[in-house]
Amino acid sequence: MALSASTFATSPKKVYGLDYYLKGALAGGICCSITHGAVCPVDVVKTRIQLEPEVYNRGMVGGFKQVIENEGASALLTGLAPTAVGYFIQGWFKFGGVEFFKIKAVESMGDEAAWESRTGIYLGASACAEFIADVFLCPLEATRIRLVSEPTYGGGSLTGCASKLIKDLGFVGGLYSGFVPMLFKQIPYTMAKFAVQGKAAEAIQGAAGLTPETMGSGATLGVALSSGVIAGVAAAIISHPADSLLSKVNKAGAGGDGGMMSRLANITKETGVMKLCTQGLGARCVMIGTLTAGQFAIFDTVMNSLGASKFHFHDPSKDKH
Repeated sequence: MALSASTFATSPKKVYGLDYYLKGALAGGICCSITHGAVCPVDVVKTRIQLEPEVYNRGMVGGFKQVIENEGASALLTGLAPTAVGYFIQGWFKFGGVEFFKIKAVESMGDEAAWESRTGIYLGASACAEFIADVFLCPLEATRIRLVSEPTYGGGSLTGCASKLIKDLGFVGGLYSGFVPMLFKQIPYTMAKFAVQGKAAEAIQGAAGLTPETMGSGATLGVALSSGVIAGVAAAIISHPADSLLSKVNKAGAGGDGGMMSRLANITKETGVMKLCTQGLGARCVMIGTLTAGQFAIFDTVMNSLGASKFHFHDPSKDKH
């Protein structure tokens, strides 16, 4: 999420060990926790629009006003604890996993083949890492969504809500009912984020006449932020239908009492494909675009502070000059 295939060039001879992966995982956990926590109010409004479109029908700005008028400003922080904890864990496995799978692919393929296949490597590495991360994120996301839709459920706390979900619906039914839509949401979302960011960074650098080797810290940050916004909006649009399903399936009684796939089919039929693709999309584009740009900046800052020299794909043709 925070690495571009073309942002910097680095030596292919450097050895990357466990300490590097741990630093990448820590930086990923920090950047995901901070950014997702910061946009929690936007996510609350977005989720309300998805869950109760007949009530929250005045757009994102109007939704903010409705929540504050009806429940007070503190309601905008509903679900902050599971958001911060869940996305720290997700960011840990996602960033650490992407770095691990990416570097191992390069070691296996060799520099030249890896350079030519870097987009595919990013897509594959991000998909594998995201699957692992979602196993840990799903229970906390289920808890967050239930708290947003029912703020007093389980006493309104993270542990209380999770315990009551397990008691009422069972471990799988309570915490993993949204696992399938989460995979359909998060995996394409992460893959698109990596691929689009890499292409956007290349285009921005080319248009500005910049080269990765000569960019200063200001230019690097500017490219990271601008390409991050583009990637975030693209990823949000691609993954929004599944995000809508994930929000709805964790609402009490949604989709009936059948199995997971039956409930998802019922929700899709009741809501309509067009509404699944559009309800809350504006709020989500704002949220994910801002969030992604912030993640690039924070990740780079934390990695630098940890003394980690980030891995980036190496163009072996440059060694011939």
